[in-house]
Amino acid sequence: MDAISPAAPAVKVPPAFFEQKVTWVHHWTDKLFSFRCTRDAAFRFVAGQFSMIGLMVEGKPLVRAYSIVSAPWEEELEFLSIKVQNGPLTSRLQHIQVGDSVLIGKKPVGTLLTENLLPGKTLYFFATGTGLAPFMSLIREPDVYEKYDRVVLQHTVREVAELAYRDFITKDLPAHEFLGEMVAPKLLYYPSVTREPFPVQLRSTALIETGRMTTDLGLPALNPETDRVMMCGSEAFNADMVPLLEARGFVEGNNSTPGSFVLEKAFVTK
Repeated sequence: MDAISPAAPAVKVPPAFFEQKVTWVHHWTDKLFSFRCTRDAAFRFVAGQFSMIGLMVEGKPLVRAYSIVSAPWEEELEFLSIKVQNGPLTSRLQHIQVGDSVLIGKKPVGTLLTENLLPGKTLYFFATGTGLAPFMSLIREPDVYEKYDRVVLQHTVREVAELAYRDFITKDLPAHEFLGEMVAPKLLYYPSVTREPFPVQLRSTALIETGRMTTDLGLPALNPETDRVMMCGSEAFNADMVPLLEARGFVEGNNSTPGSFVLEKAFVTK
């Protein structure tokens, strides 16, 4: 009778994390992918928040901040990630497959919350790259449509293929069985591509400076009296956008004092 080899010791998951199973993976490009995982019944979050996400590597958690793509009412958790070949986490995370385990931090946080904004009429979401993630959650939050007359989602990427979720935003969501009636008349999607031919080839800053976006959408110029802005992108994007908004009279809000704009400073780069 063959001797039974001892099983490898189970890796102990730190108490600050849930261990969840990957249920779906989709690669948009060679630099961009999305994945879903199971959701622990105890995990609660608000649309717009992020959590620490990662893998156990050599017995230790390797994690980064990831905004949650899925809506708070969905049964699974979804995330959008870049692929950095020499990145400590994303170089590994990009290879996950259905059935693999991932770590989900138990305490989601963030500033991209509607409660951090003063009341307004039009809500603008400005995103670059994977900064789209929190707004994918927010555009499926009924409360957003109850608070605002219009919701404008502006997404800027380098290549057309990086316009993740484009079909979902333009086709599936407006036809959604429960959200469609709310979304269809209020959500305006305005994509921009900077390095390939596309109807709009301007960065977010230029769209504001030139007034191109609001003109195309038939809306008045950005106004801090009536408009509210949320932003999520790279550090460079934040650095360019904040003074542009402040020069127009917008005031930054946070978790203690609501304002006319908020931004997320946690962004996955490795």
